[in-house]
Amino acid sequence: MRAAPPPLAADSTALRPLVDAVLDALRTGAEERRGPLPAGGPAAVAARVGALGAVLPETGTGPHEAIRTLVRALAAGAADPAHPLCAAHLHTPPLALAAAADLAASALNPSLDSWDQAPAASALEALVTAALAAEVYPAAPGPDALVTTGGTESNQLALLLARERHGAIRTVVGANAHHSFHRAAWLLGLPEPVVVPTPRGTVDPAALDAALAPLAGPVLVVATAGTTDEGLIDPLPELADVAAAHGAELHVDAAYGGPVLLSPTHRRLLEGLGRARTVTVDLHKLGWQPAAAGLLAVRDAADLAVLGHTADYLNADDDTEAGLPDLLGRSLRTTRRPDVLKVAVTLRALGRSGLGALVDACMDRAQDLADLVEKAPGLDLRARPTLTTVLFRPQGATDGTVAAIRRTLLAEGRAVLGRAEADGRLWLKATLLNPHAAPGDLAQLITLVEGSTQR
Repeated sequence: MRAAPPPLAADSTALRPLVDAVLDALRTGAEERRGPLPAGGPAAVAARVGALGAVLPETGTGPHEAIRTLVRALAAGAADPAHPLCAAHLHTPPLALAAAADLAASALNPSLDSWDQAPAASALEALVTAALAAEVYPAAPGPDALVTTGGTESNQLALLLARERHGAIRTVVGANAHHSFHRAAWLLGLPEPVVVPTPRGTVDPAALDAALAPLAGPVLVVATAGTTDEGLIDPLPELADVAAAHGAELHVDAAYGGPVLLSPTHRRLLEGLGRARTVTVDLHKLGWQPAAAGLLAVRDAADLAVLGHTADYLNADDDTEAGLPDLLGRSLRTTRRPDVLKVAVTLRALGRSGLGALVDACMDRAQDLADLVEKAPGLDLRARPTLTTVLFRPQGATDGTVAAIRRTLLAEGRAVLGRAEADGRLWLKATLLNPHAAPGDLAQLITLVEGSTQR
């Protein structure tokens, strides 16, 4: 006699003890890790994971043992973005409420490729994307936004929309631009982007003007609001003026800096953003969402019409004519999870002011860390931070020493710092996205770097 199949996620009676097991395993694993990431480096972590046993045993171990063992191992071997000394990347600690909402999305498992798979989710997505597009384009009559997996997909979509409007469009990017533009041009069969040097970290309007002068035909200019390496913001109003003077369109990659719009204190940094034809924004950075939670905002919703696509089993013409919403034009993906739910819960729970306060807190922490670096006699600060990224290095150190300090802290599980090249030198990079980080945590980070320098 066959055993009954395992219960489904919709069975809350069965799900509740499994969720409790997950939470217990997360806590136990974090206690074992005892820091921002596991000690020992890649080989040690791989050995511990490999010692767990067969991935596909002949006879299963049961749900509680599997969760207890694997979730505990994952937590023990995690780079924990919620730890204040885990500050290398644009890798945010997700809000508890967003993670809880994501559990509901996984349990219900709507797929936003046809209305009959996601009735309420599709309606919620339409409301949320319209609201967020209005934040980016407050003066535009008909903006819209698509939910994406993040900046790479959003930037690729922006180039695709430009190509569909104009054909073989040329792309002009700063040397500070995200690598995804080069990959997107390759994927879309477009010429390799023209690169404008950025010796000071941002695109100079005069340099952009010189780069555009010899180009014929349609051009898409890319500006960045929050560079990956330094968190810098290109001079958006001036670049928009230059692009307009040459008849070029503007796309702004604000994957990092976009949520600063929610801060009354700092939103001035994004002046000119609404002049872009398209804008990339990530809410799994300065929005504290579990990945993925990206957006591509468009000033004119009509630009999205080219994404329309028909598959009879999903959006037959007669169904659409009868009033069933057509979702295939809302993404290049088919099966698509309801990432909008966690975003909607966060927006409703915290509001604009609550999210803006989180942005302000992280930007304040970056200034605090910069203060500590400036006061440390053995450290150099690259520059005062614009967003939440701080670059610093030991005075007189070689690039090899800087790289070795970072790897030593990683191997010992003490701190997670990034690396960035600027001014012809290698710098340690702290990206502060944890609003709970305290002054003592920042001081400890400085102490760890100073201690590693003296070894």
